[in-house]
Amino acid sequence: MKHFEVPNIYRSELISTIKSSRKQQDKLKRDFFPTLLDFGPLHIYLARHFGFCYGVENAIDIAFKTIEQNQGKKIYLLSEMIHNPHVNADLIEKGIIFLQDTYGKQLIPFEEITKDDIVLIPAFGTTLDIEEILKAKGLSIEKYNTACPFVEKVWNRSEQIAQKGYSIVIHGKPKHEETRATFSHASVHTPAIVINDMKEAIELGKYIKQEKSKDEFYEQFKGQYSKGFDISKDLQRIGVVNQTTQLATDTQAISDYLRNVMIEYYNLNESNIQQRFADTKDTLCYATNDNQMAVISMLETDADLAIVIGGYNSSNTSHLVELCERKLPTYFIDSAEKLINKEEIITCNWRTKEQSTIKNYLPNNKQPIKVIITSGASCPDSLVEKVIVKLTTFFNCTTTVDEITESFCE
Repeated sequence: MKHFEVPNIYRSELISTIKSSRKQQDKLKRDFFPTLLDFGPLHIYLARHFGFCYGVENAIDIAFKTIEQNQGKKIYLLSEMIHNPHVNADLIEKGIIFLQDTYGKQLIPFEEITKDDIVLIPAFGTTLDIEEILKAKGLSIEKYNTACPFVEKVWNRSEQIAQKGYSIVIHGKPKHEETRATFSHASVHTPAIVINDMKEAIELGKYIKQEKSKDEFYEQFKGQYSKGFDISKDLQRIGVVNQTTQLATDTQAISDYLRNVMIEYYNLNESNIQQRFADTKDTLCYATNDNQMAVISMLETDADLAIVIGGYNSSNTSHLVELCERKLPTYFIDSAEKLINKEEIITCNWRTKEQSTIKNYLPNNKQPIKVIITSGASCPDSLVEKVIVKLTTFFNCTTTVDEITESFCE
């Protein structure tokens, strides 16, 4: 796999050493159990897979090289490079100018951009309309395109099934940058619709079975379907793809549900299901899948609480929080500073994005306290190490971080 140059500020000797050790022991990545860091009164169980993925490292590599090689030029970013506030703040500090916010609201008019400027496309990709605007200005979108290859894989898969006459159902968050980009790339080839969750999949099934009217569809899914979408014909043959950071189990459940709707309504069986439902492979990226599998395995540990680290508007991180909450008290933080002390932590509600201070988040009169830790695909390893170090300061630990690091070098 390609090697990327990621600034040292995002690296961690502790985390790099652990990841390298685990990789050597498990080259086929079949072991998803966590890594125990035994500090005596504190036991930290670190997820097998977490942190920067291929797409994120690729985006950071391109962005920082672009800055270094184009001193004095105006460099714009279409929106957040990735969903991590620390990385985006570093880019702004180096002179990067954001053109849009994370929801597509224009911050700087495109009219202000000249052909001598540089515009970076973020890891989520962008819409075809915006690509055309940039091309019309004479800007190179290929050279400064940091779109994740696994996102582009979804676009390619959409085009393939579109060519076979299927409409596209996208499982994703309608306002997310990646979903907007995927919708744009899919809908140029075939009718497309975005559904957010199983609830909307069930509603879509009612329209497939003609249990609800056209007018109800156009109102219920307003803003989520392509221009000219006709439910009388565009729901007769469908294929499901997804936003790459969704929960794999959710996408699979939605796909299975819609597949069964087609089987029942059109009286199909396994031999002829492809008449109505495309045989799509799951389009979840490898890192999202690995991180989710690692959390599922980690939750088998007899732990007291979970801490998930990452940007609050990060979809893949929010789903890790969602998984952890099913079994343990879970705290969603974006930095070690949110660990106020042994008694208080500032956590974020992954659904509402509201932050609140929780008291007595660590068990009293219990040793060792067992904490499971993971982070999102856009979270630097350095932030994870800082959280671990901060936790150790709350206890009379018998082992240091340096000693733990050395133990994985042996």
